[in-house]
Amino acid sequence: MVLNVSDGGRAAAFWTQALGHAPIAENPAFLVPTRPQEARLHLDESDRTHLDLWVDSAAEQRAEVERLVGLGARRVEWEYPDDADFVVLADPDGNLFCVVDASR
Repeated sequence: MVLNVSDGGRAAAFWTQALGHAPIAENPAFLVPTRPQEARLHLDESDRTHLDLWVDSAAEQRAEVERLVGLGARRVEWEYPDDADFVVLADPDGNLFCVVDASR
């Protein structure tokens, strides 16, 4: 999940303690679980709140996008950076979410 926040440092201090998550060294705004099977949390001061679904490879990402589109999701026109590891979709109600390739 991506959580929109007004102060990344303050939010990280709160959520690391509230969830027992730990920031990753490369980007302290990414909080990862210290226990298995819990969701990671990304704190972002400019992005809006949305769900990220993580997969293990580019092939799995393609398959998951197709599966979700088959279930009623739709592809969203998006300005992707050159090194994008995510695909933006919308659910049937228009809520945005991403399918992220964790191998990148």
